[in-house]
Amino acid sequence: MKTMKLLMASMVAGVAAMTSLPTLAQKEVTIAYQDMLDPYRVAQETKALEKATGYKISWKQFGGGGEVIKALASGSVQVGEVGSAGIAAAVSRGEPLQLFWILDNIGDAEALVAKNGSGINSVADLKGKKIATPFNSTSHFDTIVALEHAHVNPADVQILNMRPPEIRAAWQRGDIQATFIWDPVLSEVKKDGKVITSSGKIAAETGKATFDGYVVNSDWAKTNHDFVVKFVKVLAQADDNYRNNKAKWTATSPEVKAVAKWSGAKAEDVPQGMSLYEFPTLREQADKWLGGGKNGLAAKALAATAEFQKEQKQIEKTLPDYSVAVNATYVQDAMK
Repeated sequence: MKTMKLLMASMVAGVAAMTSLPTLAQKEVTIAYQDMLDPYRVAQETKALEKATGYKISWKQFGGGGEVIKALASGSVQVGEVGSAGIAAAVSRGEPLQLFWILDNIGDAEALVAKNGSGINSVADLKGKKIATPFNSTSHFDTIVALEHAHVNPADVQILNMRPPEIRAAWQRGDIQATFIWDPVLSEVKKDGKVITSSGKIAAETGKATFDGYVVNSDWAKTNHDFVVKFVKVLAQADDNYRNNKAKWTATSPEVKAVAKWSGAKAEDVPQGMSLYEFPTLREQADKWLGGGKNGLAAKALAATAEFQKEQKQIEKTLPDYSVAVNATYVQDAMK
């Protein structure tokens, strides 16, 4: 009996000890996103990343790349969507960021649109006019490139810094005559405006390409390597789903409704808007965009953008090699 009592006491003590052990805290991450039309919005809606990683994820929307960079610098977010112009400026200033995924090759998805009746029929006609674009964005970069390519001094144009929602409102009020912007606002201004040029056309004429990408804080990435790899897999799967089923992505499909919900676009504008982007495959990410060192597409685009920003006195110096801010490891590991 004494032995039984001792055994029971031991068991009770064991259970008490187990119940008093601290539970492992769920890992958390805050991810910044913008309003681009991207297949990944579907994964956000279905919580695919949460299911794949087990992390608690807080999604925080921002109005432009400059705001995302500030949030990354403050530590309030760890991962974020930023255009190539914002990335180039940030890493040139020494921000500890790594580009690990190309969301899209912008192509014709960002465009310069002039309001009907404004008298603007070419980039040269912007002289003396008001044009709005989010500063430190790829659209801002392309605005300046387009002006200089047309031999127009940017100082002779009233370039206003506005976030997409502000541009929409200013356009409707008639406060601006033109805008360089992306969807969902792009689709709206096209309805009573004329496309003068686009990011794709500017890239073809000047060699200065632009893209949107996902960046991550370098230190955070080191301790959350597995999360970033799983994130890449979810991103790649979302793009593949769109690439292989474009015909099914209609205004009434659940996929398009998800993109509309997360981007703020109208569902009827989503299919056409998304068709203007190019979404690199996992293999293209590894071989062409993120791989290749200094000669990779992403590194070369960042270098060209940074050189331009330096000429515009937007940054003080450039890096000798922008591949130091491009990390293909996560894509490579996702392919194993």
